[in-house]
Amino acid sequence: MPRTPEAESFFHAVYSAVQEIPPGKVTTYGHIAKLVGTPQRPRQVGVCLKHLPVPSADEATTPSPRFHHDNVPWQRVINAKGIISPRSQPSGARNQAAALEAEGVAVTTGALGELMVNFAEYGWFPRLLPSEVAAGAVLSSDEDEGEESE
Repeated sequence: MPRTPEAESFFHAVYSAVQEIPPGKVTTYGHIAKLVGTPQRPRQVGVCLKHLPVPSADEATTPSPRFHHDNVPWQRVINAKGIISPRSQPSGARNQAAALEAEGVAVTTGALGELMVNFAEYGWFPRLLPSEVAAGAVLSSDEDEGEESE
């Protein structure tokens, strides 16, 4: 199904922001939503990542989309409780945990079997994206006053 220009812009912003999360770090759906200017849309960030395309197997005949599973580190985004969200497939959360562990992130198992990451050690919560800082962006006084811990 084709996306509206607004939806396409949101997907692009989310994928670009997620690409800036450093290896070995994690952040939340809500923090990505805040960084792209829509703090009220953390669930839509999850939808974007759920619909991340798989790259083309044959670049010669079908070029890969600009953003895809191999160049957007989807595994670095987890829920606000530090838990890897369950996926539609039973192995989905385990696959995400394995991808994080391959980057050196310790994933633990909670009392209810949930897979968890310690934000104190692995959290990434900048007020601005590194690309915005490099471009000279600064927080307005309104944004600075409204900051809360994730």
